[in-house]
Amino acid sequence: MSVSRPPSARVSVTAVQAALARQLGGRASPGRRLRRAALVVVLIVLYGLCWQLAQVDLVKLADGLPKLGHWLAQAWPPDVAELPLFAQRMGETMAMAALGTTAAALLALPMAVLASRNITPFPKLYYPARWLLNALRGIDSFVFALLFVAAVGLGPFAGVLGIALHTWGSAAKLFADHIENAGTGPLEAVRTTGAGRGTAIVYALLPDLLPVLLSTTLFWWEFNVRASTVLGVVGAGGIGLELKNSMDLLDFSRLFTIIALILVVVTLLDQLSGWLRKRLV
Repeated sequence: MSVSRPPSARVSVTAVQAALARQLGGRASPGRRLRRAALVVVLIVLYGLCWQLAQVDLVKLADGLPKLGHWLAQAWPPDVAELPLFAQRMGETMAMAALGTTAAALLALPMAVLASRNITPFPKLYYPARWLLNALRGIDSFVFALLFVAAVGLGPFAGVLGIALHTWGSAAKLFADHIENAGTGPLEAVRTTGAGRGTAIVYALLPDLLPVLLSTTLFWWEFNVRASTVLGVVGAGGIGLELKNSMDLLDFSRLFTIIALILVVVTLLDQLSGWLRKRLV
């Protein structure tokens, strides 16, 4: 005894069968198979070229792993005799990140207003502002620090300037994106009362965006603490200076202590930054 299906069920089954037929037909299409084969060939060639340019050598890796194991064995036990010095250098690193990030955030806010298409007071400066931010973002803080070491001499101040310039471009770009994606209803409402553009931005737009802007600033502070640990390699002070000295002297127990200290501090800052961002958003 056959069970008759309602018309809606028959239509649904027919629609599903038609969709499956189209899918299978598409897969069997010679043109689609040819495009997929061409894409696979392009990817193979691209990654083969990258392999050559990166000079990947698995034989060297296999030969070097025993050396790495020997160095790790020499790193134990860690050398804690200079722990007060390491703590001071780590403090310099955190100070560089804090000052550089704060200066960058303060500079980024007015630049973000200028680089936001929906609220910029000078539309003709929109693209030049964006180009400047792209230039600052395109040069790493490591390179900036190297340049400022030549300008202001060795020490953490060069690191502060390097971090500030790179973070200025990166943070301002993110600020501008947040502003462009925000609704301008409150801003226009305040403008209708006769308030100026600057007053409307300060009292109508920024209060709504402040939590996400502060969260972005915290992210960059956390990132800069990690990034500034290597600025000492170019003479910009901080824990990176001791890290480089230990590597130059092949003092692996001292190097292990420095790396362990960096990991502990960065982990704690990650937790603190994450907790603060949750409270802001």
